[in-house]
Amino acid sequence: MRSLILAVAQPPVHALDIAANVTRHAATVRAAHARVVVFPELSLTGYDVDAPLLAPDDPRLRPLIDACAATDSIALAGAPIAGPHIATLLVDADGARVVYRKVHPHGSAEARFRPGPGPEVIEVDGWRLGLAICRDTGIEEHWAATAELGIDAYVAGVVDEPAAEAVMAERARKISTTYGVWTAIASSAGATGPDYPETAGRSGIWTPDGMVAARAGSAVGEIARATLYAEQLARV
Repeated sequence: MRSLILAVAQPPVHALDIAANVTRHAATVRAAHARVVVFPELSLTGYDVDAPLLAPDDPRLRPLIDACAATDSIALAGAPIAGPHIATLLVDADGARVVYRKVHPHGSAEARFRPGPGPEVIEVDGWRLGLAICRDTGIEEHWAATAELGIDAYVAGVVDEPAAEAVMAERARKISTTYGVWTAIASSAGATGPDYPETAGRSGIWTPDGMVAARAGSAVGEIARATLYAEQLARV
C-alpha cells in the first residue's frame, strides 16, 4: 500500500448557491495537490436545513468532476440528498456518487433528515477510509463500528461553532490513538448558512499516535495537507 496524500479544505461557502460553491470546490481541488480532498458537512449548499436536495447527476457538479479528472483527485463533498439524508458525495473523473449518509443527524437537522443506515468505507489506492459527518464523530459507538470494518483512516466533514474547535481536536486525537489510524477532519470556516454565521475552521489531520500532521487556521479558504504512510498505522 503506497502513501496517500490527503487534504482537508475549508473553502468559502455561499448558502444555497450550488454553482458558486462547486466552482470554489473545483478551485480548491486544483490547489490542493492531493489524491483525496475532504470538504466540510453540507459544503455544496451551506448548512441550511431547508436547502434543496442535490442529485449526484446534477449538471452543476461538472466543474468539480472536471477538476478531479485534471488532477487525478477524489473529492469528498457534503450535500443534502434524497431520503432525505445529509450525505457525502464522492466526486472523481467518472462523476459523482453517494458514499455515506450521516448516521446521527441532530439539532435542527434532526426534524428533516433521516439517519443513514450505518458506517461505510471507501477504498482509495489500497487505503480504507471510514467515513463520518459531524455529530457522528462524537459518538464512540460510531468510531467502533467503523473501525470494525477495517480502516486505515477515519475521515469526516464537520460544521462547528468556533468554541467547539478544541472538542473536535480532542475527538480526533482519541479516535487516532484508540484505533491506531489516521484521522482527517474538514471543518467549515466562516459563514455557512443561517444556523452558522461563524464557524470554527481549524481543519486537521492527525497521525495514528494522535500527533498533528497538518492543521489549518480559522480563516476561510485554508487547506491542510499531509502524506499518510502505512508504516505509521498501529495495526501494521
